[in-house]
Amino acid sequence: MQRSKSNQLFEEAKQYFPGGVNSPVRAFKSVEGSPLFIKSGNGAYITDEDDNKYLDFCGSWGPLILGHNHPKVREAIVETVAKGTTFGTPTAIGNTIGKLILENNKFIEKLRFVSSGTEAVMSAIRLARGYTGKNKIVKFEGCYHGHVDSLLVKAGSGLATFGESTSAGIPDAFAKETLVLGLNDLASLMDTLESNHDIAAVIIEPIPANNGLLLQDLNYLVWLRQQCDKHGVLLIFDEVISGFRVGFTGAAGYYHIEPDIITYGKIIGGGMPVGAYGGRADIMAHIAPDGPVYQAGTLSANPVTLAAGIATLEVLLEEDFYPTLIGNTEYFVAKLNEHIETKGYKMHVPTVGSIFWLAFSDERIVSSDQIDPKSMDHFKALHGMLLDKGIYLGPSGYEVGFISAAHTRADLDFAADTICSCLDTIFA
Repeated sequence: MQRSKSNQLFEEAKQYFPGGVNSPVRAFKSVEGSPLFIKSGNGAYITDEDDNKYLDFCGSWGPLILGHNHPKVREAIVETVAKGTTFGTPTAIGNTIGKLILENNKFIEKLRFVSSGTEAVMSAIRLARGYTGKNKIVKFEGCYHGHVDSLLVKAGSGLATFGESTSAGIPDAFAKETLVLGLNDLASLMDTLESNHDIAAVIIEPIPANNGLLLQDLNYLVWLRQQCDKHGVLLIFDEVISGFRVGFTGAAGYYHIEPDIITYGKIIGGGMPVGAYGGRADIMAHIAPDGPVYQAGTLSANPVTLAAGIATLEVLLEEDFYPTLIGNTEYFVAKLNEHIETKGYKMHVPTVGSIFWLAFSDERIVSSDQIDPKSMDHFKALHGMLLDKGIYLGPSGYEVGFISAAHTRADLDFAADTICSCLDTIFA
């Protein structure tokens, strides 16, 4: 495919933006070539500035569960923006989406909207500290929670260690407020909770999907809930990806586990910038103006965003929505795994809800240290081959893929057959 316009635009963009992009992974550093500049999307497809059309499995990194340019969402946005874009006041549309969510999600009693998933996590951490009067946070290696200073950390040496920053510009003192443990490591978590009495919260992606798809055992998550209760520590589920993706009540509903605080993003805004956090009423009562934990935002609960969110959520609540979406995803993944198994390739495709991941290993992967960096060479080759055949995956082998309601069985057959053909070439 000819991509000269995208190449030219990228060269121009480098004059304006660091690395030519406004979010790092968009720069195609992990794959071949320059990033695509997309000018439109419709249904399951996107079109770049060179008029190349691609079947899209990135979905703007997860928000577009209905596909691109869904008519109900578009109409809600246009109708709302005609009345104004932002007022900095409460709106009736805010009450509408609040009621819609809380009446259909028993795992939260009150919530607050913010403008991004990172902001939601940042606010949830501050709330946990304010509620408990404690300072430290436990996170897990391989879980990503946005670019929050105290959470953009990795493990140091030893089983349970204070975090070490993974980014310049984060003071050591901030990183030291975070304890980083291995996923699915029961012993280190137990030791940490027993020995440190200044832990405000444990935060986890209950469905870790930012560093591969690291599906955890149900009994581990149940045990995590029990240990937090035992030690008076809050449990935070980061459901920026899994929220409304694996079901309307997200991973909390999927696993039937009630965390103390849940963070949301992506789908809840119907493709507009958004974040939210919610939890038990007594915990949320600590947020200003009711309580002493301050958090504010000029564009929080923006009416245009909320209109897109309502339009999306109303579709999700239709009786057959999730069974159909999940059924299509399982159909697609089964075709891939059947071919992989028949050929004996060293890979597999784990899935949950409408999320999938191309894992270049034949072993189940539950922690990030199991991922062989060399396996990313296979993804790099696959990504380039698929682009040439009109299929778009997120430009990193550590990223997951998403099925939307706009993907038809014909789309999925085409994608599965094409991926299998490319794998035959790669493994040859």
